[in-house]
Amino acid sequence: MEYVEAAFLQKLKLPNKDSHKGQNGRLTIVGGSKLFHGASLWALVVASRIVDMVYYASVVENQKLVEHLEKNLYAFINIPLGKEADYITESDAVLIGPGMVRGDANFTGTGETGEETKKTVLQLLKQFPDKKWVLDAGALQVINPEVLQSLNQVIITPHHKEFKTLFELEAQDETIMQMAQTYNCTILLKGKVDTIVSPGGRVIYNQTGNEGMTKGGTGDVLAGLVAVLACTNDLFTAAAAGAYINGLAGDKLYQTVGPLFNADDLAKIVPEILWQEIKK
Repeated sequence: MEYVEAAFLQKLKLPNKDSHKGQNGRLTIVGGSKLFHGASLWALVVASRIVDMVYYASVVENQKLVEHLEKNLYAFINIPLGKEADYITESDAVLIGPGMVRGDANFTGTGETGEETKKTVLQLLKQFPDKKWVLDAGALQVINPEVLQSLNQVIITPHHKEFKTLFELEAQDETIMQMAQTYNCTILLKGKVDTIVSPGGRVIYNQTGNEGMTKGGTGDVLAGLVAVLACTNDLFTAAAAGAYINGLAGDKLYQTVGPLFNADDLAKIVPEILWQEIKK
């Protein structure tokens, strides 16, 4: 069995001293809703510190929130819904799904529906089949797995329940490998031990992390980290390294406050942990 260790991070491509603007990654994030504000914002906080530019598309309510964030986060552009395609064209990778709703209007209580999420997700996936995609949360919960076969480069980041909902199978090593191969996707299955599987059948496990990471939002931080790493790295490396660093950041927090930290704390420390590890 193969496990992600510090040496694995040497595979990562990160900013070169001679690089210039645009060479170190451009990411589009499509996410958030009137119901879920924090999810896409946590991904944005992480991403804005690692790649050269982040294009952020969300509902008006979330865009108003990030107007405040812009005082501290300069490396992103707040784009209006309906204009995502213009910015995806310029992006190296796209993260879609954090904070997007599923269910009907009665479920959400905001008038938003999963059908609206589904329409947006399918439209963008169909328009850009050759982009690097990271599908998370709401995006995973509204599609059929056959959609994945139309994409050339895609990471999905389900937890066990989302895996079962998407594939109608329990998440076991054999079934994870089968689904990765059948649907030509890299799977990052989140759990006490994360399982990362490539379409070609390579499997690696990540053991970093702790019980403090069961809180809402830590998976959104992970999705943002994986997406920015995917901008300049192959998908398997991005998924495995992202899981390792995200968990390691949680372990760093655990040393001082035990499990008493949240996604805000995690998002703030991830870039520091990433830099410390790649310098070793």
